[in-house]
Amino acid sequence: MARFDFDLFTIGAGSGGVRASRMAASYGARAAVAEERYLGGTCVNAGCIPKKLLVYAAHYAEDFADASGFGWSAGPRTLDWATLMANKDREIARLNTVHEQLLDEAGVRRFEGRARLIDPHTVEIGGTRFTAAHVLVATGGWPRLPDIPGIEHGISSNEVFHLKELPERVIVVGGGYIAVEFAGIFHGLGVTTTLLYRGDLFLRGFDDDVRTALAEAMREKGVDVRFGVNTVALEKQAAGVRARLSDGSTLVADQVLFATGRAPNTADLGLEACAVALDGAGAVVVDAFSRSSVPSILAVGDVTNRLNLTPVAIHEGMALAATLFADRPTALDYENVPSAVFSQPAVGTVGLSEAAARAHYGAIDVYRSSTRPLRHALSGRKEKMMVKLVVDRASQRVVGAHMVGPDAGEIIQGVAIALKCGATKATFDATIAIHPTAAEEFVTMRHPMVPSR
Repeated sequence: MARFDFDLFTIGAGSGGVRASRMAASYGARAAVAEERYLGGTCVNAGCIPKKLLVYAAHYAEDFADASGFGWSAGPRTLDWATLMANKDREIARLNTVHEQLLDEAGVRRFEGRARLIDPHTVEIGGTRFTAAHVLVATGGWPRLPDIPGIEHGISSNEVFHLKELPERVIVVGGGYIAVEFAGIFHGLGVTTTLLYRGDLFLRGFDDDVRTALAEAMREKGVDVRFGVNTVALEKQAAGVRARLSDGSTLVADQVLFATGRAPNTADLGLEACAVALDGAGAVVVDAFSRSSVPSILAVGDVTNRLNLTPVAIHEGMALAATLFADRPTALDYENVPSAVFSQPAVGTVGLSEAAARAHYGAIDVYRSSTRPLRHALSGRKEKMMVKLVVDRASQRVVGAHMVGPDAGEIIQGVAIALKCGATKATFDATIAIHPTAAEEFVTMRHPMVPSR
């Protein structure tokens, strides 16, 4: 008789939890997963997928405007917010069903409800207890709102996807990728948009040229971008919400969106009672193999606060399953993980920023190009794109690649493969360009833009 009910019990059916459970089952493990909200987690339901759909919707405004330069007459156009939301919801529901099918076909037992740890091998859900050789915590993160007067009048990214009406005026508070993406979405949909960030420049941690180029482009498009200012209080009014700012000024909007960070979702899971170590942010502390301080309890994804990206969580789940059930200890390689910000214009990046590369390698070469995309030769739009390579001078290996411009996320994926392979600047130079494309800039830059130091 088996000592435990399951070999793996996963708490949380987001990207990492679903993949870990499915892979574990494929290796012959008896796997179960519990989810209290929705299958697919944040990415499918309140993150990557619905946000990208809204990004697509927002882009049509510029496409319609640019069409006249190519001889098209677009005619009158309006946005039906209810239709957009209904179509978005239908796609999310389809993806929820897909996740159900994938788990069922893999033989993973599904439970609906909140699961809590009772001890290192016991999970309780709906009053019923189950034992497991291994318990995986994959509960992700949750929006964190500032503690200011009137915060109940603001919303987080969770609520944005369920607004009954498209607001006429929006304030977006924050400086991360969620903030700049939603600022672009709302502006593209015709909303008067103000972005407030307390720092000197948003997207902290990204390459400085990327940050500057995006800020300039967003302002050129008409987004009211303000740095060095924060929201200190909200007051509900008859027509909207008044935001009091740290510089003494006020703004009135129909919605105030706080994209001021996310916190690991570890509260009330029984982790403390099991003596699982958490860091200062409440994240589960894990080793290279996603093991917590308690051997039978593991964690992947945003709940560990390592590198909070959906594909990273998926890979962590795959690596964990291989380690536990395929006799193949696998630690994830976090070097040269590409990422994209679906701002307008978009950002794509992989590897080190110029500042990080200089701190790590000392002598570096920087190649940078700022050009006007070909389509704007006829559209008349002034927008430019920026492409940048950071090279370790000693080895001539490309250690960072960055782009702000059309399809940056699509383009950087291929560049990331080159960096993962250790490509040198000579390799980039020897690669024949596809002309005319935006991507060709990565292989046609010949002269360093920054002198040696």
